[in-house]
Amino acid sequence: MPELSAPLLVFLARRMQTEGDVALAQFGLRARHVIALTLLRELGEQSQSDLSTTLGVDPTNVVALLNELEADGLIERRRVPQDRRRHTVSLTPAGARRLTELEESLSGVEQRVLAALDADEQAQLYKLLSRATSAPYTESLSSSACYLDGAK
Repeated sequence: MPELSAPLLVFLARRMQTEGDVALAQFGLRARHVIALTLLRELGEQSQSDLSTTLGVDPTNVVALLNELEADGLIERRRVPQDRRRHTVSLTPAGARRLTELEESLSGVEQRVLAALDADEQAQLYKLLSRATSAPYTESLSSSACYLDGAK
């Protein structure tokens, strides 16, 4: 019988998420905050609507997320002069510093979770996961293929 990696990947992901959530909670933040801050660092100033699209999040949820980040001084919103209904969002210097702290904390989590692997094995795991996640996503379940508890 072939070895299945899915249960191991799920276990590893859950452990990483649980420990990551604990680390982020010390900063009063969650993973969604880190993702938004990272995107703003990588992409630079964005319109709220573009950020919503990039995050794949409903615009009303992005507003709530940005309100939290703005209240902490991590991002800044500005009205677009040509269209006062629109806003752009950018990372503040405090946001960039906080993101560095968050990444250091999450790196520590990753080191603890992957402690059974040496540095070369961790690098190889990263390469393999990067390659596996770069494959295009296609929905493979038909509407009749999946039933929960026998319910239709």
